[in-house]
Amino acid sequence: MSHIRHLLALSVLLLATGPSFAADDVVMLPIANAISMPEAQQKLGNSIKFYFATQPATRIIQTFGKFVANPKTNAFAKTAGTACDWVFLSALISLRDQAQSVGANAVVNIESYYNTREVPSQTEFECHKRFLMAGVALRGDAVRLADH
Repeated sequence: MSHIRHLLALSVLLLATGPSFAADDVVMLPIANAISMPEAQQKLGNSIKFYFATQPATRIIQTFGKFVANPKTNAFAKTAGTACDWVFLSALISLRDQAQSVGANAVVNIESYYNTREVPSQTEFECHKRFLMAGVALRGDAVRLADH
């Protein structure tokens, strides 16, 4: 009987703390930190250029449409900065791959797009970090630039 009480007490404790594990911490982090990671240039390469929010790009000669990347990553025992920088890099890799698949050489007007909420910024990206997972959503226009 005492074994059942312990299980019941544990169940109540887990139910009471469950929502704290599910709550999002929404953070805005510097784009520069993520793209300056040593792994970033190696993984991204230089075949696709990225322009955030209203950053000016050279003349656009062809547009291919909007693309969205919405990756998640393991965030367990990681700081928001570490987990979010990695998942941001994953989002850029996804945008790069989508742009390459249609013949684009750049992605312009990149903005955070978590739950379809537009957050344009030239310097920061939005990340949602939970206890076990972090996620970034980016949206941008795949284009072909004239002088690239």
